[in-house]
Amino acid sequence: MPLFAALGTICGYPMSIIRKRNVYFKVSSSIEGHNQSRVKYDSLRVLEWDKLCDCVASFARTSLGRQATKAQLWSLDQTFQESLRLLQETNAAILMHNHGSFNLDLTSVDLALVKSAIKQARRGLPIDANAAMALVSLLQFIEALQLNLKAAIKEDSDWYKQFMPLSEKITQLVVNRSIIKLIQQVIDEDGTVKDSASSALKKARHQVRMLERKLHHLVENLIRNDTKEASLLEASTIDGRWCIRSGTDQMTSFKGLLLSSGSGLGSIIEPLAAVPLNDELQQARALVDKAEADVLLMVTEKIQMDLDDIEKILRSAIQLDIIYARATYSHSFGGTYPNIYLPEDINGTLMAESYRSKDKTLQASNTNKEWILYLRKAYHPLLLQQHRQKLHMARKDVRNATAEIRRRKLQGENMAVKGEADIDLSSLEMQFQEDYCLDCQVRALEEAPPVPTDFFIAQKTRVLVITGPNTGGKTICLKTVGLAAIMAKSGLHVLSSESAKIPWFDSVFADIGDEQSLSQSLSTFSGRLKQISEIRSQSTSQSLVLLDEVGAGTNPLEGAALGMSLLESFAKTGALLTIATTHHGELKTLKYSNDTFENACMEFDEENLKPTYKILWGVPGRSNAINIAERLGVPSIVVDNARELYGPASAEIDECR
Repeated sequence: MPLFAALGTICGYPMSIIRKRNVYFKVSSSIEGHNQSRVKYDSLRVLEWDKLCDCVASFARTSLGRQATKAQLWSLDQTFQESLRLLQETNAAILMHNHGSFNLDLTSVDLALVKSAIKQARRGLPIDANAAMALVSLLQFIEALQLNLKAAIKEDSDWYKQFMPLSEKITQLVVNRSIIKLIQQVIDEDGTVKDSASSALKKARHQVRMLERKLHHLVENLIRNDTKEASLLEASTIDGRWCIRSGTDQMTSFKGLLLSSGSGLGSIIEPLAAVPLNDELQQARALVDKAEADVLLMVTEKIQMDLDDIEKILRSAIQLDIIYARATYSHSFGGTYPNIYLPEDINGTLMAESYRSKDKTLQASNTNKEWILYLRKAYHPLLLQQHRQKLHMARKDVRNATAEIRRRKLQGENMAVKGEADIDLSSLEMQFQEDYCLDCQVRALEEAPPVPTDFFIAQKTRVLVITGPNTGGKTICLKTVGLAAIMAKSGLHVLSSESAKIPWFDSVFADIGDEQSLSQSLSTFSGRLKQISEIRSQSTSQSLVLLDEVGAGTNPLEGAALGMSLLESFAKTGALLTIATTHHGELKTLKYSNDTFENACMEFDEENLKPTYKILWGVPGRSNAINIAERLGVPSIVVDNARELYGPASAEIDECR
């Protein structure tokens, strides 16, 4: 580490970035690995996957769970079978929540303390009393889960299967009831070792209490007998020794040891009469500490006998918290169980056959084999999250404003009854107007939720070209489908109105917007071209590639030619599915020479001159700039000249279907 610190970077990344992102990714040890990590990292960053990871992790109830949730979501190293298992875990947790008898909320359990207890026990050191009680809470939590699961299965044996794989994970844990009983016998709920834990502890604490009573009586008598300074003296303890604090620097009538003094700040004196008792008190407290340590060591030795089982329980608890976070997020945002599958390449044709699940309900959800990707009314998760946050804050503001109106009105009425003053009607009216405005904001937010997107991509399609105006929602659509694919792979439900059908992608690559990680010496066009080239070389026949404004940033004719060539290469030997947005009309013609291409466009409301953010499938977009100019009152001579310059060839591209 000192060597890395001296160099200041690892694989070109500043140390500050590495430290900040150490939960999210590991820097590869080779240049090739570094390039691959960078391209994948850049892709996830532009999709804002890190923000979604943070959002999901916030639903975990423990600090260890939140860290582990971020790490698991960011890794994206799952196999297809592992993705299926993650989804089944999430679904089982939601079913448990809906059942009503299960509590997967670990808020009451301090897993970090349990982890420290295990670490201490491994070293043969006495565990902390609070850590021991945290262990009791964890064991009781697991025990309650097991009892509730047994009760549910007794009621209906089919629940065991429905709750898989969580039912198996929970039943396999071994809880030693005697550990719970022992810890509860010797430690109070507040983390204090009980007097009854051992005879030595009971005797030592009795001695401490007796000495403290004697010292308190002695010090109080000295203060009372010091008639000159009595009002400025008070009993105090310094480092566990009973002393007298004086408010002045004047001499007292009793003899003692001056422990501290300062100009005008008074002094602290240990009376000579209290010194022997204080010494005895220190010795008695040392005996208490030793007796407590002996009790905790006895508890530790008991725990050591089951340490492997306890470690397994801790790991499982962290996993349960991760699953709880995924399930709670999915349920809270109205997600649906995604039907993921591995496409089969038969004679060059992708067959969207779903995996063979033993669960008939999952098989039934895959009745439509027409699509390679099917997302019905899919929401961009971060836009939906932002909308909910704004709506929540607006409603909170309304509640606060309403409460303030009631408070002012009641205050004014009380003052009027007492004859102190009249109600300030103008102030109250202003508050009413403010409340009305806030209420209007709430209604406006309720009536304008994010617009969902439909994606219906047929089996034969390898490249989808989306056209449309700026700010029409093309980039949001790219991010929506990209995040949906990653969410499904990570075990999250997809935010769509119907069960989504999504191929399992080994990687999701994206080139969207500006790329902060590109070399500053490269132009925007050169940098993006380099990024796309790396995506092209690293994508596989199981990858999803998202390209925003392909061919932009250079001469339009060359950009269009390059864009067409790039997309044709992706269609021929590239990713499983490539989705590209563009302004180049020439790219819309690829569909008519290559049946692996499909067109779509963002709908535009020409009457109101604004985008609707909806996708029109099988339809190439038309340029609306000239029509918009005409509707906005640009002189007809300018509009007509623009149409003439635009030319019939360009118009034909716009009109092709």
